[in-house]
Amino acid sequence: MIIHPRPFDHPDAVKLNDQVQLEYAERYGDEGDVTPLDPSMFDPPNGLYLLAYDAQGRPVATGGWRSQERNAEGYSDGDAEIKRMFVIPEGRGNGLARRILAALEADARAAGRTRMVLETGDKQPEAIALYESSGYTLCEKFGHYRAYESSRCFAKPLR
Repeated sequence: MIIHPRPFDHPDAVKLNDQVQLEYAERYGDEGDVTPLDPSMFDPPNGLYLLAYDAQGRPVATGGWRSQERNAEGYSDGDAEIKRMFVIPEGRGNGLARRILAALEADARAAGRTRMVLETGDKQPEAIALYESSGYTLCEKFGHYRAYESSRCFAKPLR
């Protein structure tokens, strides 16, 4: 697998985003993640978006981070928020999400971010297991879904 930085609105990123939205909709019985996202949020040095490709050049995984500062949605100064972590079903179980997560953490750390945060849901146990095994712990809720019972928020210091 080869991991490349790509814009959030790159055609391959859009393709995988459409797939993850369908998975969210199936798991939660809704329209998917409606958190407002703009491609510029992932532009370095204030973010990064990664796509992983298989040996045939097909996009198989994605993930990004964006800068956050203290605001009414519960973020803290220096936060780097993970968004759109996703591996297509055929690519799961090969450590690809862990590789993308490590690359995102390293990039956010190099950009001066002090804490990595993410929001997931209780119907994504494999995601929760990945984050917990990578050193993330439950934290006070933040973000678009902070008032939802099913929301689970995690954080990990970057320093």
